[in-house]
Amino acid sequence: MPANSDPDVALMLRVKRGDSDAFAELVEKYKQPVINVVFRILRDATEAEDLAQNVFIQVYKSAHRYEVSAKFSTWLFTIARNLCLNEIRRRSRHPADSLEANFTNSDNEDLPSRQFEDVKVYSAPDTLLQHELEHEVEQALKELPENQRTAILLCRQEDMSYEEIAKVIGCSLSATKSLIHRGRETLKQKLKPYLQTGEWRKEPN
Repeated sequence: MPANSDPDVALMLRVKRGDSDAFAELVEKYKQPVINVVFRILRDATEAEDLAQNVFIQVYKSAHRYEVSAKFSTWLFTIARNLCLNEIRRRSRHPADSLEANFTNSDNEDLPSRQFEDVKVYSAPDTLLQHELEHEVEQALKELPENQRTAILLCRQEDMSYEEIAKVIGCSLSATKSLIHRGRETLKQKLKPYLQTGEWRKEPN
């Protein structure tokens, strides 16, 4: 969808003019998708909510500088990824904080699937298998390099085009396509025992 026909761009331009209702509408629409992506990058349930809040604070503070150059979601997820990378760098300087967060999450390892996944209904015989598959998918995603993981998550979460994903992760279009291809191939191999077909998802537009 071209930026000039993106209804969220229109909302953000209203935010730029001081419309708080438009900002609330964008937060309502994108809060959960942002939390989902942040959580899968950081693997920290508590930090995901806090950082998602910071994403929208940054959006509001940057509203006066906002210019229409891409879809709103592309701009939004670029902010989210940059804040995630800042957090990853901070943790590398303070590993004890990361260790404590991982220990806390391990005590509640079933929390993220309840809090961050879309609610789905499964028949009783399928529930255990579905939970096992979700666990394997999350583990496989966790083991991907950050750029591959983020690109795959944006494909799954927002159905963004390759061009839009390239803008978010700061890579060329060809490099982005290569990242997604390698990431999908890695996931297929890791999840092969759990999948009846080799398909991961449809190609983005």
